[in-house]
Amino acid sequence: MDLEAEYNNRARVPESGAIIAGWARDAAAFREGWAEKELGIAYGPGEREKLDLFRPGPGTDWPVAMFIHGGYWQALDRSFTSHCARGLLARGVAVAMPSYDLCPAVGLRVIVEQMREAAGLLHRRGAERLLAMGHSAGGHLTAMLMATDWARRGMPAGFVARGVAISGVFELWPLRATSVGQGLHLDEAEAQALSPALLPRPAGAEIHAVVGEAESGEFRRQTRDFAAHWGGAAEELAGLDHFTVIEPLADPGSALVERAARLAR
Repeated sequence: MDLEAEYNNRARVPESGAIIAGWARDAAAFREGWAEKELGIAYGPGEREKLDLFRPGPGTDWPVAMFIHGGYWQALDRSFTSHCARGLLARGVAVAMPSYDLCPAVGLRVIVEQMREAAGLLHRRGAERLLAMGHSAGGHLTAMLMATDWARRGMPAGFVARGVAISGVFELWPLRATSVGQGLHLDEAEAQALSPALLPRPAGAEIHAVVGEAESGEFRRQTRDFAAHWGGAAEELAGLDHFTVIEPLADPGSALVERAARLAR
């Protein structure tokens, strides 16, 4: 198997650069136009340890989802995906979007911990439970949040019991042989330790794993296998690739948003 071809999504989708530029434009326009928002809330001391919080309306009594951006843990930030909150906001769910430090400046364990800190901040601000969501690297981080022992951190055991992982990477060891894996500096032991596919299903967890029908065979396989491992649902979205797969999030009427809103409540 050609692992480089399977996992190098930017090479696989030649128009990916234009799609990402479109994300940036749409996200900036959304942030400008959405009234109920708090931008740049610090969850840690670092410059990238901040999140944006969008609410459906006034007040704070809303279900909360946290959407984690992708970029193979090495690129992008929360500013590229703000518009992906639109669908859930229209269905009465607040959406938090964190940034995190990037590899190789930090290790992957640091990023996992940062997402736990971001979730903890939302709990301290009143969220009784949290729907974890994420795309690509964010799909991996979604699963890692669900696998966290929240009770040991002084929070409810089921604080992050539900998740929507979109085009996630749940087995990290195949990346070690690819160009996208070079900046992660994962040895075999670390790759396995940080792979949700090798972690037991958390008690009460409900995962919905989504992948584009036009994605590589490996991304589709990982999605199916991980959903089966954790007893969740796997779904392939017709005609969508690794980058267009997040488009339904901006549509309040999409089936993906409908399912995510149900899980958030």
